[in-house]
Amino acid sequence: MPRKGENIYKRKDGRWEGRSLRANGKYRYFYASTYREVRAKMKEAWQEREAEKKNTIPLPTNPGELFQSWLSDTVSERVKPTTYESYYHCIHGYVIPYFKSIENQPMSQSCVCGFVKSISENASISQTYKRKIISVFKMSIREIYKDYPNQPKLLEAAVLPTGKTHQEVSVFTMKEQRILEQAAFMSPDKRALGIILCFYTGIRLGELCALRWRDIDLEAGTMYIGNTVSRIRNFQSVESKTMLHIGTPKSKTSTRKIPLPGFLLELAKELKPGIKSEEHFILSNKNTPFEPRVYQKLYKRILKDTGIKDRKFHAIRHTFATRALEVGVDIKTLSEILGHSNVTITLNIYAHSLMEQKKAAIEKLNMMHVTQMKVV
Repeated sequence: MPRKGENIYKRKDGRWEGRSLRANGKYRYFYASTYREVRAKMKEAWQEREAEKKNTIPLPTNPGELFQSWLSDTVSERVKPTTYESYYHCIHGYVIPYFKSIENQPMSQSCVCGFVKSISENASISQTYKRKIISVFKMSIREIYKDYPNQPKLLEAAVLPTGKTHQEVSVFTMKEQRILEQAAFMSPDKRALGIILCFYTGIRLGELCALRWRDIDLEAGTMYIGNTVSRIRNFQSVESKTMLHIGTPKSKTSTRKIPLPGFLLELAKELKPGIKSEEHFILSNKNTPFEPRVYQKLYKRILKDTGIKDRKFHAIRHTFATRALEVGVDIKTLSEILGHSNVTITLNIYAHSLMEQKKAAIEKLNMMHVTQMKVV
């Protein structure tokens, strides 16, 4: 007689026999010398069948709708508005258009490879933004397809080809910096002094526009960076396409205190008596921040007037870091002043400047050899 609830019998010849019903209606038989062995074989076969069922789960045929749903229903509730806008541009600018095409449906490993290749070969996208697109894409794959067995293969395919990705950052020469500082000091628009502040603290443009007078501690000689201003897309209104957003800095480590050089503290002391409120923003001297894009125009105008080669405002931040390394600031201290999440980021960005430091160090050893190691 079979045990209760199991199709396992002991045959007359002493062996044990088990059977299970296949999907086609026929039985599959299992044989062993003991009951436990038969039961183990049947369990193993059942597990194999279940695995096969999972592997045949079809992926949804329209990935574009899934990406849109993930963005609007999942991401929008948990990230900052500036981060959401960044994800929005990646998904709507590149991911959805690619997977909207019929030949790229349903989602598969080959489709993912094709998408990565299309991003990799797009010469109009910077290497940094390519990495960002793929990073957001992988995040969406990880969450959208988390219940599908072939998800690991999709993630494995979402990798940019390796190669030389480092690009030397753009910095102002010492002569150009001197000309820019003089132009900012001489400008009738006192907001131009913000350029000098950035040259000696390395803060970002959005952080400059978000500075309030209360953030400057004259007694401690420090400046607190706790906010950033940016113009982002307004997803809540049809009438106003964009809005000025005051939010927290790029990362947790971007919230920081930076010591100010003495000449900037003296300048702040001179300007502070003319302010109306500690809560007012420094650039606007109002309770509303100055527009970053407008400040960009002021900066570009000064570049044009001085005849200096056009560069992004971010080049001032790179210049600060480069000068700091040139005067011997250690990489850990510089990383904290810049607000990088770890030292590795600083090392990767400013490797060219560190090479100059290495050359200077070796030259000192050379001088030591020449002066101290002469054979008497």
